[in-house]
Amino acid sequence: MKIITFNVNGIRSALNKGFKEWLLSINPDIICLQEIKLHETNLVEPLFAEIGYYCYWYPAIKKGYSGVSILSKKAALNVTNGIGVELYDNEGRTIWAEFDNFNLISAYFPSGTMGDVRQEIKMRFLDDIKQYTHNIKQTGKPLLVCGDVNICHTEIDIHNPKGNAKNSGFLPEEREWVGKYINDGFIDTFRTINKEPHNYTWWTYRAGARAKNLGWRIDYIFAANIETKYITGAHIYSDVFMSDHCPVSLDINI
Repeated sequence: MKIITFNVNGIRSALNKGFKEWLLSINPDIICLQEIKLHETNLVEPLFAEIGYYCYWYPAIKKGYSGVSILSKKAALNVTNGIGVELYDNEGRTIWAEFDNFNLISAYFPSGTMGDVRQEIKMRFLDDIKQYTHNIKQTGKPLLVCGDVNICHTEIDIHNPKGNAKNSGFLPEEREWVGKYINDGFIDTFRTINKEPHNYTWWTYRAGARAKNLGWRIDYIFAANIETKYITGAHIYSDVFMSDHCPVSLDINI
């Protein structure tokens, strides 16, 4: 099956830039979205339903902000919005879908770039999402955690590691969290296929960063309770220009 994660930075904006047509051409079994930035999801759901997707939404309370979703060609057995922490859940940060033989989460991790308060919230979220996903992992079913993590793990995941060493998204404690998450059994699926540098998923809109490929790899699909031999493909669609992020895909046999 093919699974995609994509921070669309506004789903209506992405639709205006050809998102539906791109989705039809790639034809994933599941696509996880972040930053849908839409509370009135009934306005766009028919567009996806007519091309065969069950739609599960978790918008933020604040309009035009955050929000996540899962679009799947197969109906979920159960869907859980949030992780039970009001601070994050009000912002529409996580949605978990249970299927017959696997679990899947679409998550939008907080950014710490707006100052110390948001960085503190981000670090708390890292602790809480780690425990939350660990508990789901304990069921023994394969688990996929997809989304915008807002962290680069290693120096090859960022265009200027030295210059960004003190910036949120590449802080030592954030990078350490990703390392521990992987050590706890959550595979960074892209890196099982591609070990090369300069593979990024986000670029600032400033200074022509995308044209120069001055980016960050902050969007991931983590997999747990599954052997790497079942990961058959992973791809970053850096040529898709609908957002400041680009889609990331995983081909996996579950």
